[in-house]
Amino acid sequence: MGLFMSNLEAAAPPVLDQHHSSASPPAGAAAFDIRAWHIVMPITLGITLITASECHSITSIPSLRYGFVLAGWWGGIALGLWRAAQSRPQLLQLSIAVLAVHAAMASILGVLHLLLMAWMDFLFLTPAVQAAIHLTWTRYLVLNRWGLEMLVYGFIFGVAAVVKLQLLAQRNSLRSLELQKELSAAQLHALQMQVEPHFLFNTLNAITTLVELGQQQKASAMLKHLNIILKTTLTRSAPQKVPLAQELENVENYLAIEQVRFSDRLQLQFRIDPSALNALVPSFLLQPLIENAIRHGIGKLEDGGVIQTSVENRNGTLLLRIHDNGPGLSTQAVTGHGIGLRNTASRLAHFYPDKHSFQTEQAAAGGFLVSIAIPYEVAAV
Repeated sequence: MGLFMSNLEAAAPPVLDQHHSSASPPAGAAAFDIRAWHIVMPITLGITLITASECHSITSIPSLRYGFVLAGWWGGIALGLWRAAQSRPQLLQLSIAVLAVHAAMASILGVLHLLLMAWMDFLFLTPAVQAAIHLTWTRYLVLNRWGLEMLVYGFIFGVAAVVKLQLLAQRNSLRSLELQKELSAAQLHALQMQVEPHFLFNTLNAITTLVELGQQQKASAMLKHLNIILKTTLTRSAPQKVPLAQELENVENYLAIEQVRFSDRLQLQFRIDPSALNALVPSFLLQPLIENAIRHGIGKLEDGGVIQTSVENRNGTLLLRIHDNGPGLSTQAVTGHGIGLRNTASRLAHFYPDKHSFQTEQAAAGGFLVSIAIPYEVAAV
């Protein structure tokens, strides 16, 4: 970087590649079943202990065996209801039709469970114990157990539904964030695509002018530098941010073209803080601003002028200043100016919302000054 490296106290470090790791694939069926069992097992274990405790209060009832048979039943039912809640989202809707479906399912499962209990009582209880209950099987099953069956069904499906709705909310939130990120990336890409053709068209026009004036040697030199720039911009993966050292290399190639055009009329001064060379900056941040200074500043001076570019790392903030000693711009010209300033302001707002400063002003010593302040950040190693 012959234009400004003489002003540096240390050489720029090598350019760091930025790798973007892809998102991990979603969990499969095995992970899903593990989550299901983590929820189902505590529920079924609780029902087992409650049933065993209830049975233990009545003599001659094999409480543990009775309870574990019930646990197997409720474990299977809970897993089935869990899968139904996960695979049939229409069952999570609040409507008369859906409530009727749940009532029918709960009734069928309740009847099957009561039949299982009757069969267990027939196998495990003696007639004397059955007589001690003082209730007929019909009254016992209908009055004592039917409401409990409905409540247990509602509790299990309710837990499964709440978990499913939470997962859906998390997925929707993550998807919304992904869409916002994709939209932001697309907008930033569109802004960058505005800058590069703009510079290319201006350069081609300058080369055409040199050819028409018969200045073939200058036109050839500009084409060589343009070839370098095109290789850099068209063959790269278009990162949104690059190290400052790489951005300065792009600026050097651009200024080599401009110096062919302006010769001694264009003087360049760089003051770069060596500790800032690793800092990440938006790609093509400086080039359009320097081009703006040349076109609207130095280009309007018959004898040419000076463009001063400084970059400083100050307490975690990267300060960039571009000053030319041209005629400056009026307020209307600044606010209505084309792609350079407006594009830069938009890109900085995308990259650093509420964490940046972008100011344009008539310099006190004359000319035009652009000042940028952004957070100091470096590429992850």
